[in-house]
Amino acid sequence: MPHFSANLSLLFKELPLIDRFSAAKNAGFDAVEIQFPYELSIEQIHEELEINDLDLVLINVPAGDLMQGGDGLACVPKRENAFRQAVMEALRYADALGVGRVNVLAGRQPIDGDFLHCLHTLSANLRYAAEAFQSIGVMTTFEAINTFDMPRFLIKSVVDMQEMIEVVDHPTLKMQFDCYHMARMNEDLVSALRDNINAIGHIQFADVPNRHQPFTGNLPFASLFQLIGSLNYHGYCGAEYHPTGHTLDSLDWFQPYRRLP
Repeated sequence: MPHFSANLSLLFKELPLIDRFSAAKNAGFDAVEIQFPYELSIEQIHEELEINDLDLVLINVPAGDLMQGGDGLACVPKRENAFRQAVMEALRYADALGVGRVNVLAGRQPIDGDFLHCLHTLSANLRYAAEAFQSIGVMTTFEAINTFDMPRFLIKSVVDMQEMIEVVDHPTLKMQFDCYHMARMNEDLVSALRDNINAIGHIQFADVPNRHQPFTGNLPFASLFQLIGSLNYHGYCGAEYHPTGHTLDSLDWFQPYRRLP
């Protein structure tokens, strides 16, 4: 069966971030992921992981102004120094906390930016990140994001991810495959997962169209989870959705898979 991680940036938001670790453990998760853990110190996170016997399986490289509506860092020409500083910050957290995968958000093509120049910038930055994280035994991932939620996002399809992996050509660079984003872009999830599973380093999911928990929308999660469990995939599937109400009330989908403390 698939192994699931709770994304603490979206789940258990009823609580401060520091309290979401124990909430995830009590709900039956043995692994968590955090988009941007940097509001907490390494020492605080380490203590919560130890107390709750949790693995932190994924974090993101800091993305500059991306989450506030800006263009971000990784694909934006002339922001290479800021990106490298962000990689070093993520590397510090990943090394100290035993994180297995670090995700790079490509960012938006600037309104006046040249598409090919942005692609070249992203490929060089991904190569830099992959080399840096490989030095501590960590995988680098990057993801495609739908352009409804994030207009002008540079990487927006499975083909975009395939082509970037080919260009960067680094053994530890993998796709982060987000079922929600790819379904929003009308990708065939079944064939995309089957055809690319060896290039996928992390999977995330939410239902479509509203990014809520499984079985609130259009995706066939029972068969998707069965498919993932049948493939040669050894990573985690991150529950990265907006609960329709209290997080605990959104976890019916998780009951067959939960690990009781």
